[in-house]
Amino acid sequence: MKFLSMTSIHSFIRSKPRKLAFKIPFAYFVIILLTVALSYMVLYQISASSAQKKINEASLQTVTSIQTNVNLMIENVNNYSKMIFSDYNLQNLLRQGDVYANLQTQSKVTAYLHNLMQAVPIIDSVYIFDNSGHRFSVGTQELPAFIEANVEDAPWYEQVVDKKGMYLLRLHGSGTFAGGETDESFVSFIRLIRDLDDTSQLGVLVMNIKKDAFVQAYSNLMNEASLQIAILDEHNQMIAANSTEDPSGADFEQILSANLDKMEQQFQESSSGSLTLHSGSGKYTVSYLLNEHNGWKVMSLTPYNAMDSINKSFVFLALMLLIVNGAVFFVSSFIISRSIINPIHKLLRAMNKAPSGHFMKVNAELNSYEFDQLFNGYNHMIERMDQLLKRIIEEQNTLRKAELNTLQAQIKPHFLYNTLDSVTSLALSGLNDQVCELIEALGSYYRLSVSKGRDVITVGEEMEIVRNYLKILKVRYQDVFEVQFDIEEGCSNFPIPKLVLQPLVENSIYHGIRPKGTKGNIRIGARRAEGAVVLTIADDGAGMSAEVIEQVMDPERKGEIKSFGLWGTMERLRIFYGDKDCVYIDSEPGKGTIITLIIPNGVDTVWKN
Repeated sequence: MKFLSMTSIHSFIRSKPRKLAFKIPFAYFVIILLTVALSYMVLYQISASSAQKKINEASLQTVTSIQTNVNLMIENVNNYSKMIFSDYNLQNLLRQGDVYANLQTQSKVTAYLHNLMQAVPIIDSVYIFDNSGHRFSVGTQELPAFIEANVEDAPWYEQVVDKKGMYLLRLHGSGTFAGGETDESFVSFIRLIRDLDDTSQLGVLVMNIKKDAFVQAYSNLMNEASLQIAILDEHNQMIAANSTEDPSGADFEQILSANLDKMEQQFQESSSGSLTLHSGSGKYTVSYLLNEHNGWKVMSLTPYNAMDSINKSFVFLALMLLIVNGAVFFVSSFIISRSIINPIHKLLRAMNKAPSGHFMKVNAELNSYEFDQLFNGYNHMIERMDQLLKRIIEEQNTLRKAELNTLQAQIKPHFLYNTLDSVTSLALSGLNDQVCELIEALGSYYRLSVSKGRDVITVGEEMEIVRNYLKILKVRYQDVFEVQFDIEEGCSNFPIPKLVLQPLVENSIYHGIRPKGTKGNIRIGARRAEGAVVLTIADDGAGMSAEVIEQVMDPERKGEIKSFGLWGTMERLRIFYGDKDCVYIDSEPGKGTIITLIIPNGVDTVWKN
């Protein structure tokens, strides 16, 4: 079955009567559907959490019962071990220090052990070691070979001696056994054999317990095919485990090995509990119980998908109640839903944004004659206001460009007057070579300043204009100032308005250095910043007071400024970059002035041509 497309739904809505009495209940119907779906998901999560908690409790009870059975079985083996080393013939044989000293007695001990293993099938084999390093063994099948040359070389020997008669449990005898007919897993029960008269050490007893004995400890407790059980030793090695009947189920040992670090941390924090493990795309719950006596763990594993069928009746009943309540509410909405608040709020939101300059049309298909007329009238008004605002902005841009052109026209004659004075002075002094050099610099200056009618040039071109300008003034004021350029690499191609540095350099000479009366220094620098280029003009001239700086920075007090070059450059940048703060002045009387220009990256398309 294919889902309805948005066009089909739209056509369905338009085909209905244009009445709010229908549209509002329909909206309620959609909300009810979403609410029921959300409530169903919440209830399902709550039900799943409750079911998970019950499964964890049941699994913990199961592993507790398994551990009880395992402990009982090991305690029975412990009792059998006491029966073995209490045997009169074995005691006499070991007191002689050699199990082969009396073959007749050894034969009686062998017969006794064989009869005991026939009566107790969980014992696979028995090894007797005397104090001389000799041994003999009895088994129901082919015996696993003891691979150590002497029992004292076994890794568990010193621990057994330290135990002074208490037993140890080691999987496969900690690697001291190899081979055997079945090559199946077994657990070695190890303890000292002590003299019954004076409790002196006579030898070591090793009883190998079959893996099947541990499987029997939980086989009668398994009631779910999805539940997996594992018994681990103190080194987290697998002693026994049942395999899942689900062919897609993950292997228990593989899951544990993938989450070993997490399990170890959990074992250190608590001796029992439950946690969630992941293996591939599978998610599992593991319940465990730690035996603090020997460090063994009994664990159960349940996949999360085993809980899908739990508490479904409860969730289904809750869902049905939600659907019934939603249906009642939906029917009631046809009677009581006459509100028009929602469309009014939408119109108010659009009107509230208008004072901030954001004229937003209301695009809503209300299918109601009254609201259609109201919204169409509002949209028509917004459209007219938007057109009027764009026209005003366009007129302001035209006015600002005219102001910019006027300011540039004022700056150029101002510079030309000063340059002609210099040419006149050189000519009267008869310095024709310097006159030629000065006129050549003047020509380069005007060629660059004209810039083929462009208002935007590069930092490199602006610096060349300044160099030509300073070359002209240097001819006239040879011992008045020195200039130092510090241009960072990569700044030369940065776009800026033309003739922004030359008026500031001129201002430094005429209003900074010359009033000081001594030779001064001018430093002109350019460096890149994030999204901008920073230009600096620093001099060690007369400086300015805070009051003068305040007058310069205040565009309303332009009539009070004596320095046209400084004020004119600031005004041009304000017009060019839309009243952004681009100019910063740091000055102190008698210590000089630093003017910093922060030119934003990029140029408005209005000024590119």
